[in-house]
Amino acid sequence: MTENTAKPVKAIEPAKSAPEEARNVLQVERRDFTQLVPQGRERVQSMRGFDECYTDIVDYIIRCTHRIWDERDVGLIYSHYTHNCVAYTTMGTMYDRETHIRDTIQRLAEFPDRRGQAIQVIWRGNDVDGFYTSHMTHGLGRHTEVGAWGKPTGRTFCTRTVAECMILENKIYKEWIVRDNLGPLIQVGIDPQVFAEGIARRKFELGESVVDLSENRRLLGQYPPEAEADVSIAHNEGEAQLLRWLHHIYNKRMFGLIRDIYAPNCMWHGPLMRELNGVASVLQQTLRLVAMMPDCAFVPQHICSVESEEGGVKYALRWTMDCHHLGYGSLGAPTGYPLHVMGVTHFHVQDGKIVEEWAVYDELSMLVQLKLAALQAAA
Repeated sequence: MTENTAKPVKAIEPAKSAPEEARNVLQVERRDFTQLVPQGRERVQSMRGFDECYTDIVDYIIRCTHRIWDERDVGLIYSHYTHNCVAYTTMGTMYDRETHIRDTIQRLAEFPDRRGQAIQVIWRGNDVDGFYTSHMTHGLGRHTEVGAWGKPTGRTFCTRTVAECMILENKIYKEWIVRDNLGPLIQVGIDPQVFAEGIARRKFELGESVVDLSENRRLLGQYPPEAEADVSIAHNEGEAQLLRWLHHIYNKRMFGLIRDIYAPNCMWHGPLMRELNGVASVLQQTLRLVAMMPDCAFVPQHICSVESEEGGVKYALRWTMDCHHLGYGSLGAPTGYPLHVMGVTHFHVQDGKIVEEWAVYDELSMLVQLKLAALQAAA
């Protein structure tokens, strides 16, 4: 154990055996699409209030997404979203169902051959209290139509998205959508600086503002960071231990802990479709992110987990960072302007080590915030 960690690393304990119903719920990773939307499959999970075609919660989120986006039955949003569903995205918030429908139609028109391929679904809940799903996809397509991205380039792109939904009786009533919007822009040849400037200027003209942060409560006055993580959102010891690890890394800046909790052959998948391997790569990527905003406070918002058919446990964590742009990095020279980052990370833990991580956050949103703050300052 290295001396820079706050306490000995405690291996994440495997979750207790899930009830038979939960074990029967579909998992995505090792199945072809036709197995994820089966015909004639008997319902394996209590789904009170859900349409008869859905056999479990994973089937629901995969199948309805396919029906809306691939089969173009956008009107299903009326029966699958509440009228006042709030959708939080990295580029803004949608407060009603009709806005969600308009946004879907516009995306389908601009990228007609785009396909969202499910990577994994991590979930918890039941049909009485409601379900929570964290649905990760790879979006592959080609820029072929005029739209928000301007004149079509004809180039292909691939991006990663996580949609986290709260669902009751067939309807999504709250959603968080985290999409890597910068990656596909670069892939199709659009200048992200110019594109972000255009978005920021439209927001500025509409009176939208960036709220400055006086402090983010990571440090209370002159005290050091909290010694222990707040694990109140955890549902089991495995989730609590993961929250402790991340608190020590991000809030206490004990980056050396990465050497102890990641497997030597770990894989890391991040924004811009970055693919990294090994502990050293994860450590450097973490330092790069924090170096851009060294006063950041890492705040977990929600966590859930499922036993994986591949072995071990998979975790989905939604988090935020409040900070200021005080360091060099992918956003350019430090500006001092405030930043709010919303992200979702999926972890695969086996034998007490993180063997794979998928981190999704939107660097385009961060760039837009900086340019909007600059316009405010100039005004």
